[in-house]
Amino acid sequence: MFSSKMTHRIVMPIRPSQRWFYPIDWRELSQVIRFDRAGGRCEQCGRPHLQWVIVGPDGVWWNEELQGWRDHRGRRTRTLPSLAHLVALQPAFSGFTPPPLPRSYVVLATAHLDQNPGNNAPHNLAALCQRCHLAHDRSAHRRQRWVTLFYRRALGDLFAGRYPEGR
Repeated sequence: MFSSKMTHRIVMPIRPSQRWFYPIDWRELSQVIRFDRAGGRCEQCGRPHLQWVIVGPDGVWWNEELQGWRDHRGRRTRTLPSLAHLVALQPAFSGFTPPPLPRSYVVLATAHLDQNPGNNAPHNLAALCQRCHLAHDRSAHRRQRWVTLFYRRALGDLFAGRYPEGR
């Protein structure tokens, strides 16, 4: 189905302070999880790697292979009309083509399920698309955002009265 050969280089967005938690062969380990184990699809919702998918509200997406809508868990949904029917419903104004349906480019990443980058056991790693990965790490991102804002505010308070206004 999918080859494990890389067609282009993907730079992993790992913070320099956390780079030491990852093993030296992280790129190869991530490759095995994403392509050999998961078959190039998100293990949570089933979106294919490096493909454009048509997305709808609440994470539903059009599965081109199966010709049907899938929800955020990859299950078939029956409440939405087919893609051909949806395209036909778009209004066509005289002289204008209808706007394209919203699409998203899917990129798989290897996620730590317990959010501990030092735990690289295969059962703790999952191949997730960017949407599922962000949803999985939402609480960690909120904590990090609070720490960053608190740090910036503390630096501002520390250096606020140090220099006169004229400088």
